[in-house]
Amino acid sequence: MPLTRLEKYLNLEHVNYKRIVHSRAYTAQKTAAYSHISGNEIAKTVMVKIDGKLCMVVLPASYQVDLQELKRATAAKNVRLAAESEFKDAFNDCEVGAQPPFGNLYNMEVFVAEKLTEDTNIAFNACNHAELIQMTYKDYQKLVHPTVIKIARTHWADA
Repeated sequence: MPLTRLEKYLNLEHVNYKRIVHSRAYTAQKTAAYSHISGNEIAKTVMVKIDGKLCMVVLPASYQVDLQELKRATAAKNVRLAAESEFKDAFNDCEVGAQPPFGNLYNMEVFVAEKLTEDTNIAFNACNHAELIQMTYKDYQKLVHPTVIKIARTHWADA
């Protein structure tokens, strides 16, 4: 299997990572279950539009993005989830919805939920729905330089 843009980048930067193959899954929670990794350590990438600009929000699989908090933290006028049709062509090396949280590889700003920084390791889609890349959060932070803000809430929290 040829290396993805992501893996080439990780190899170029001499980052230790592990590729984890699992049953095909289309939600972060299913991915966590199939890969036997805690939903708190699976980093899901949610695509948003902030004042018309496509951006990534990265948060634990067991959480959802708080759009109001993201709007406040970025001082944006308009923040919304991006439609699949708005971002599918931006990731021509990935299956739709399986983009890794490396906005720096796709010329996009990245916002990371503060909650995700609490984990030693994170795992995320490896450009498809049947593989993960697992690495330390510290290495991820060093490579991506995301903006860390408190934008994650549990699914059962009040909206």
